[in-house]
Amino acid sequence: MSFTSHPDLAGKVALVTGGSRGIGAATSRALAANGVRVAVNGRDAAAVEGLVGAIAETGGNALAVPGDAADAETVHRIHEAVEQALGPIDILAPFVGGQGRPVPTHELGAEQWRATVDVNLTSVFLAVSAVLPGMIERRTGTIVTMSSTAGRMPGLASAAYAAAKAGVVMFSKHLASEVGRHGIRVNCLAPSAVLNSRMQEHMSDEQLTELASHFPLGRIGRPEDVAEAVLYLASDASSWITGATLDLTGGRVIV
Repeated sequence: MSFTSHPDLAGKVALVTGGSRGIGAATSRALAANGVRVAVNGRDAAAVEGLVGAIAETGGNALAVPGDAADAETVHRIHEAVEQALGPIDILAPFVGGQGRPVPTHELGAEQWRATVDVNLTSVFLAVSAVLPGMIERRTGTIVTMSSTAGRMPGLASAAYAAAKAGVVMFSKHLASEVGRHGIRVNCLAPSAVLNSRMQEHMSDEQLTELASHFPLGRIGRPEDVAEAVLYLASDASSWITGATLDLTGGRVIV
């Protein structure tokens, strides 16, 4: 799939955490297709290297920085490696997340709660805290965070996941208000059902068609749909937008 062109992005540096698969991978490819030097992070080193290699084959510039983005020391190391190899980070997309499967709240243990909050919310804070001082010093930068429909309205996901994703929304709003005076924009994406490998493996064509029927636009999302939104929010096309949460739901969530 080709991506829309945003010439102002060419030459910039981006870090995408959780970038080796799904939405993160599509975002990494979209940024690279626009001339961005992309650092791809994920815990699966082989998947990260595979994506970086695929980007290079299409003429893009990408760097593999595998590691656990929910670990403070690892994030510090990743930040240093990116800036040493590619230069100061202009675009941050802290997309690492997961563990959203349904679990009744009375069955949630403290360990699972903390792990879910750490991977979905603390990881965003850690990436931002590493990159933000440089952005403030340069008085420029764009941050695009990743929430979910689960953080916008009650659904089937666990309470821990919903709370963490709702936290991403408010963290992004607070941050946008705080750092706008430094020329930094912060926006949040909240996608609903987006096709991924797990859905393809465990759902039949009939089940996918049934799921799609619940969306006013008649289909579920594609990772590229979200990547296109990232391009827009990272580019000068959205230069007067900050503190916004964009619901990417095919009309299923209208707030």
